[in-house]
Amino acid sequence: MAGKQTELEALLVPGIESLGYQCWGIEYLSQGRHTLLRVYIDHADGIDVEACAAVSRHLSGLLDVEDPISNDYTLEVSSPGMDRPLFTLEQYQAHIGEQVKVKLRSPYEGRRNFQGIIRGTEADEVVLQVDDHEYLLPIDTIDKGNIIPRF
Repeated sequence: MAGKQTELEALLVPGIESLGYQCWGIEYLSQGRHTLLRVYIDHADGIDVEACAAVSRHLSGLLDVEDPISNDYTLEVSSPGMDRPLFTLEQYQAHIGEQVKVKLRSPYEGRRNFQGIIRGTEADEVVLQVDDHEYLLPIDTIDKGNIIPRF
């Protein structure tokens, strides 16, 4: 799956950037016969429906020509939103002090789910404070991480 993710990023990111948007992240979820390709885009001025539609049209054409996904799939283009997913170490670093929910691919100290405050990054690890304990979570073990919005 990581190979497919890397292939899709190499194909899609230049197209997204050519339209003036930042590729916040890509989720490739293959579950049996149903595949979902979710692309998150961002821009300093925000993202609206028209931006998502323009990027979706552009990526659809690119995906039709290059055909990196052999079976049927659904393409979704979205803003990261307030509960934005975090994909990279740089994104975690940019959100130090924010509260997040993190789900790991495999258990660490007997648990897969953590909720705490991002305290920083060290090498390839996210420093997450949960109550009075700090965890060093390697970025490649994180399956999913999302900001918890404050209202």
